[in-house]
Amino acid sequence: MKYKQRIGKFGERLAINYLIRRGYKILATNLKVSYQEIDIFAQRGKTIVFIEVKTRTTLTLGQADQSLTIKKMANIRKALDIFVYEKELDENYIRLDLISIDINRLKKKAKIKHYRDII
Repeated sequence: MKYKQRIGKFGERLAINYLIRRGYKILATNLKVSYQEIDIFAQRGKTIVFIEVKTRTTLTLGQADQSLTIKKMANIRKALDIFVYEKELDENYIRLDLISIDINRLKKKAKIKHYRDII
């Protein structure tokens, strides 16, 4: 597994732990929908939450939350539309979130930011 993939998986594990502590039930990870992958598929109450996780270990290219491009958001939106249609889910109880994780390797700390309902 490449370094970038290992960092991504580590970030997803941090995000899962963060979500569980806040009352989310994790339904699936790395959910394939058409050509797109949703990092975390969770539920909190009646709401189904799709979560994109972005992790960075350096600020060279900016913070993690700055790495979600317009193209990536459009692809995620298409995947969500397909999933909601195929599973006949109520769109009123669907949400897309972003969890950004900036890791400071020297201090061995991670800063987690949770953005709710980003589309």
